[in-house]
Amino acid sequence: MPSQPPLSERLERYLSSMRSVLSEVKLTGEAHRVGLGERASMVVDLARRYYQDAEHYKGAGDLVTSLVCVVYGEGLLDALRALGLVEYRWPSERWDDA
Repeated sequence: MPSQPPLSERLERYLSSMRSVLSEVKLTGEAHRVGLGERASMVVDLARRYYQDAEHYKGAGDLVTSLVCVVYGEGLLDALRALGLVEYRWPSERWDDA
């Protein structure tokens, strides 16, 4: 089995990706058209808060809880995107264009 990178490195990759997405995520026209713009905005805000919690726990040295928070926030954004309510691209998706 291949060696896994240390938790701190994996966490930093997740945090960096989330930071990038949060800087560009936007609601789609579809979100507004179907009357879900306000609710989708609330869920994006929750994802931002989970990111902030992740940074807090990282600073406190609790890397596991930090990772859980950032991954949960990613899941919220991915669910919104799967429903067509937000648009963004993960950094790994941008690399696929290269």
